[in-house]
Amino acid sequence: MSESLWETEAALQTERNQQPQNAPAEEPAALAVSADDFAALEERIRRAVELVKQERQAHAAAEARAAQLEAIAAQAESHAKAQSHTVEQLEGELRALRGERDQVRQRVERLLKQLDSLEL
Repeated sequence: MSESLWETEAALQTERNQQPQNAPAEEPAALAVSADDFAALEERIRRAVELVKQERQAHAAAEARAAQLEAIAAQAESHAKAQSHTVEQLEGELRALRGERDQVRQRVERLLKQLDSLEL
């Protein structure tokens, strides 16, 4: 089976052309070789069909996985946007609380200064 199907067919055709027309004795041997080649070709086709089926299944699985990951990514993005909004709110509250803390500190310092001035 080292020869390809086409090389074998070409060799058989050459032999047929070189044989006299009254020598049908070698024809069954040529048919046996062709049948072997046909069986090998049939097996290759079966393997190719199986390979195509496997690749289609793998492709479908990959597409399903990609769709699932896109959905997860969209969910994560919306969650991140919600978190971003929450973070912005918390940062605003933190700035407001720091401002209030500074105001309270200034008032306490003024009151302490007033108390110090009263004790003198």
